[in-house]
Amino acid sequence: MEELKAVNDNTVQYIVIRLGEEQYGIDIKYIDNILRMQKITRVPKVAPYLKGVINLRGEVLPVMSIRIKMGLDADVVTKSSRIIVIKMEQQGMIGIIVDEVKEVVTLETERIEKVAYASKDEKDNFIYGIGKYEGGLISLLDLNLVVPENS
Repeated sequence: MEELKAVNDNTVQYIVIRLGEEQYGIDIKYIDNILRMQKITRVPKVAPYLKGVINLRGEVLPVMSIRIKMGLDADVVTKSSRIIVIKMEQQGMIGIIVDEVKEVVTLETERIEKVAYASKDEKDNFIYGIGKYEGGLISLLDLNLVVPENS
């Protein structure tokens, strides 16, 4: 049992999502729920990436397009699209629209390369590291930069 605990201290679980052709990882500790797409009620005079609100168990939950926030093409809703409910300490809960939820992966911390470059490309500023998993690379999202402060 002690040996197992030592291994777990060096790993982080990420949910792998797809946005367009790219795969991103979100630290599972931030994820409250994963919902199928549903009707989003528009809210006037908000930032373009804020798509509106949904009713989640009686709570009004803001929903944002992570694609628009990252400067990608607008969302195309398919049967694979999901709303991931993120729970942040400062900002509370917010839903983000993703093209697809792929899988949950466990990455060892030494298999995560920190990204330490100043990029002019807007979407690269939301990534804090690259995870190496089964021969592929997963860009790891920094939700503190993706999720707006005043949501």
